[in-house]
Amino acid sequence: MAKITVLGGGFGTALAVMLYTTQQHEITIWSALPEEIEAMRRDGEQKEKLPGVKIPNGISLTTDLSVVDDSDLVLFAIPSAYVRETCQKVAPHVKEGTVIVNAGKGIEEDSLKLLSTVFAEEIPNGAYVVLTGPSHAEEVGRNIPTSVVAASSNKMAAYLVQEWFSSPTFRVYINDDVTGCELGGALKNVIALCAGISDGLGYGDNTKAMLMTRGLHEIERLGSALGSRANTFAGLTGLGDLIVTCTSMHSRNRRAGILIGQGVNPADAVAQVGTVEGYYCCRAAYGLARRYDVEMPFTDGLYRILFENVNVKDAVQSLLDRPKKHEYEKLI
Repeated sequence: MAKITVLGGGFGTALAVMLYTTQQHEITIWSALPEEIEAMRRDGEQKEKLPGVKIPNGISLTTDLSVVDDSDLVLFAIPSAYVRETCQKVAPHVKEGTVIVNAGKGIEEDSLKLLSTVFAEEIPNGAYVVLTGPSHAEEVGRNIPTSVVAASSNKMAAYLVQEWFSSPTFRVYINDDVTGCELGGALKNVIALCAGISDGLGYGDNTKAMLMTRGLHEIERLGSALGSRANTFAGLTGLGDLIVTCTSMHSRNRRAGILIGQGVNPADAVAQVGTVEGYYCCRAAYGLARRYDVEMPFTDGLYRILFENVNVKDAVQSLLDRPKKHEYEKLI
């Protein structure tokens, strides 16, 4: 049994419930928001983020970061925009070699740094692992069969996560391509926004299949430029996560995209849905594509829709009007 501190609600709460009920770990959930902790204590669940997923009485709830001091593992389930700030607050409490697990998916918008770099800069004494793959909180919290990847350059840390997180309904694979796993988890949100826009426009299955397959090529190209392995994107953190995020109504990215396709202003759509990582990741991916001279037509088109006020149908038509090419041409 391990002592685990979970930072952040939503997916963090789902993982906390799963880890407690299936593995009997000692679990504490931390939130920076006193009102969130109070609501969980009062209601026994997170009614807004995870309605119906009961938080067992044995899980501790706190706003005090000193709980990290003697933790074996610290699990971050924090939106990418707040990761660095949270790392800075947590760092003084982390002892040498503590396993640090990042379950968030995104890219730091201003610096264009992957979250693994942010963690290395802010908590250098931790053993970093990224936990990623097709895993909606709504299903993980109910112990619906799920499989994810634990990726790390530290083999022992990855094996510990595999051992501590695996259960009869939660299967964990090991991978050492941290960059590829993080990019797959982040960039699929961009493609899922595009898929949602397609749904909002009333387009069909053919269009979504095109977006998903060509979008995967786009992710793989940027991943290759950053040193990732191509086969990483054929696995759970690439294709698997892309499928679940583009097709499920659990996906906030897809739901925001549907609203945009229906004519809602992008910023208003994000405000209605909540945290939409693809909205912020699109700007970062757009910047990385230019930095590494990688062609990413869906990302470019979405960027124009989100941040340049380009009409959605005009953006779609410009994608369809692109020059004819071989399917596996280097720049497609």
